[in-house]
Amino acid sequence: MPNRPDVLAAGAVVLRKNSDDVLLVHRPKYDDWSFPKGKLDRGEHATSAAVREVLEETGLHVRLGRPLPSSAYTVTDGTGSRVGKKVRYWAAEVVGGDGTLVNEIDEVAWLDVAAATARLSYVRDHDQLRALVQADSDETLATWPLVIVRHGKALSRKRWHGEDPLRSLDARGREQAEALVPILAANGVTRVVTSPSVRCLDTVLPYAVAAGQKPRLHAGLSEEGFAEQPALAPYHLTRLLERGEPAVLCSHGPVLPVLLDQLACIADSGEPSAKAALSEAAQHGLAKGEALVAHLVGRGSQARVVDVERYAPS
Repeated sequence: MPNRPDVLAAGAVVLRKNSDDVLLVHRPKYDDWSFPKGKLDRGEHATSAAVREVLEETGLHVRLGRPLPSSAYTVTDGTGSRVGKKVRYWAAEVVGGDGTLVNEIDEVAWLDVAAATARLSYVRDHDQLRALVQADSDETLATWPLVIVRHGKALSRKRWHGEDPLRSLDARGREQAEALVPILAANGVTRVVTSPSVRCLDTVLPYAVAAGQKPRLHAGLSEEGFAEQPALAPYHLTRLLERGEPAVLCSHGPVLPVLLDQLACIADSGEPSAKAALSEAAQHGLAKGEALVAHLVGRGSQARVVDVERYAPS
């Protein structure tokens, strides 16, 4: 009998603002205490599922932060068979919501780490708390995201007869642009910066429209602008680092290595995997439609990349 695919789920360790407390939920069906989490809907991205599950279980809107250790264990399905389950977790901060309990949860508790460790029903959930404590000790827990995106798949240069900056996404590229929306939303992106080339603008436009954000177009991020003035692209990235707000920057294959190297240079010395991920992306490039999420602490000259996630195009 072939192996059955794992059940995929996502959740978050939600932090109370200006506090060390984390949020636990009680499920009366199982009489257990855990972090808010749940199974991915068909075709749903894990980041979107994590945010949705927190909202459905706690009534709170959250923005995801740096990833935390995943959990893998077995559960019993509807037929009584044992199947594997994998749960991805992120740290998260509350950005809205009234806290009304709606789905499957009858009680929530804000607890400090020691109390939460004692209250949790499953030892496997301690891994996320330990990672949280370590990040807090390293002052790398309160992060903000900078998402670097390569534009989606565009119409062929050979078949395009107009000016190259006007070349648009093809059907695949439009699908990739839509797939970016939940990733950017889960990271709470509030600033959209892009090359003015149509294929770049159209890659981030679905999110900008959904979030009510006005895209900011910078010629220095275009292929043509980069060729004429190579210093402009790093300048625009530096400005985003100075602002320190959740942002997305969309550009082109020839431009992105310079920006990724710039981020690699400010990767935290205590997080070698972040530097390695950025250096690898700079060397080998991002796929069209791919998003790289750099989690940063600090701003301006104090900004440091402490974690990196890459989301390949769907």
